[in-house]
Amino acid sequence: MEYIYGALLLHKLGKDVNENNLKKVIEATGTDVDESKVKTLIASLNGVDITSELENASVAVAAPAESGDKKAETKKEEKKKEKPAEAAAGLASLFG
Repeated sequence: MEYIYGALLLHKLGKDVNENNLKKVIEATGTDVDESKVKTLIASLNGVDITSELENASVAVAAPAESGDKKAETKKEEKKKEKPAEAAAGLASLFG
């Protein structure tokens, strides 16, 4: 992912997205550069208009995660639903 972020950063700053510039960005983070990843990414971006691709990118909206309070409420409701069934089983044994 850092290679893609590096390419996007270069694009955002108006710099050429090429192997040399991408290597400099990755090296600046203190990470070892994987030459094969750099070459693969640059080859994949050859002929791609990054600006138009970013404009056409669809944004996925994630459903909000349940908070801890909602989870606890759900568990309490489930427990309440179980109690009548347990009580009914107990009564059946009395008459049974």
